[in-house]
Amino acid sequence: MDKEKTLIVDVDEKPDLLQWFFLSFQHVFAMFGATILVPMMTGFPVSVALFASGIGTLIYTVCTKRKVPVYLGSSFAYISAVILAVEAMGGDISAAQTGLILVGIIYVIVAIVIKFIGKDWIDKLLPPIVIGPMIAVIGLGLAGSAISNAGFIEGGDVAPMIVAIVTFLVAALISSQAKGFLKIVPFLIAIVVGYILSICLGIVDFSGVVSAKWFSMPEFAFPFALGNFKQYKLYFGPETLAILPVAIVTISEHIGDHTVLGKICGKNFLKDPGLDRTLIGDGVATAISAFLGGPANTTYGENTGVIGLTKIGSVYVTCGAACIAIVLSFCGKVSAVISSIPSCVLGGMSILLYGVIASNGLRILIDEHVDFSKQRNLIIASAMLVIGLGGAVFPLGGSATLSGTALAAIVGVFLNLILPDKEENNS
Repeated sequence: MDKEKTLIVDVDEKPDLLQWFFLSFQHVFAMFGATILVPMMTGFPVSVALFASGIGTLIYTVCTKRKVPVYLGSSFAYISAVILAVEAMGGDISAAQTGLILVGIIYVIVAIVIKFIGKDWIDKLLPPIVIGPMIAVIGLGLAGSAISNAGFIEGGDVAPMIVAIVTFLVAALISSQAKGFLKIVPFLIAIVVGYILSICLGIVDFSGVVSAKWFSMPEFAFPFALGNFKQYKLYFGPETLAILPVAIVTISEHIGDHTVLGKICGKNFLKDPGLDRTLIGDGVATAISAFLGGPANTTYGENTGVIGLTKIGSVYVTCGAACIAIVLSFCGKVSAVISSIPSCVLGGMSILLYGVIASNGLRILIDEHVDFSKQRNLIIASAMLVIGLGGAVFPLGGSATLSGTALAAIVGVFLNLILPDKEENNS
């Protein structure tokens, strides 16, 4: 693997101070758009998301013995489950936060199992025919929210629609046509353009920005009373349980991201420091983020992209980016400006983002050459899509139910286990 190494700055190299600062700022800039987009869509405080992504990255770095140049940002995979959990609880984040804490614990448990028996069982339990439709359900399940935020509703104002269209087109054009570093930051540039256009059309409220302080504590929320911070209660109801199956997808994404990053860096991170350590780092970071009142953390494709583009794979750089994110989380003006971004900008972004999430599910099926001439594959995908998008609800007793993404995931895993694969049986 070392012979394939193409990095200019290797994993354990420490750049000089000026170079370190520039590279760290460039790295956090690449992660910034996606990191703030998740809390903006789910209603979590942006300041906590920034703080949690920084702290989470540092925790991950310690857990992986400073061997993997990964930046952890806010996870898109949990958006739909979190939104549904918050809505079901009447705006209370208790179910969502408890669910995300449990997701982090699931990561740690899976890591321990992998440590002792390996990871082959994951491939058998979660093949592409289950993961692909699962990701598609996550994206398509949010389609209505994207359209509503973009303002494309009967009787809607034209100005927000124009902003949403421009935001969408900017993100789409940069993603498909831009080269170099610009191609890594389409979300951030689209948000900036949409925000400027919103200002020109007079649909931005600056009152919160004017009143915000330059220095302020992030808006933490804890499962216990602490000063003036918000408090949520640990809640283990059906809304919480519905979040847990999404961990199936994010664990698979975790393995894929580290495999690709390893190829870029000329190393095998799944062996050294090992998948168990990378999963523990990701899981502990997610649990702590949720404990503080933030979204789930995840390894970022943008992180892999910027390292592949710049050939800078230093852990010192990703840690520097984490420190910058933490500093920004204490700047009240930054959080206030982000909070003032109109929903139509988010709507335009969401149309592309949710569609890309869904399309990535299809991409997995194509890349893995899933054969839909096999009746079992057709049945698994069809059942997951209809159940996940059709509003199916399965009672568990009392007020507990399974629905949406969670139910689709369980059905997919179950069908994959009971429907025989004739090729495997004949081999």
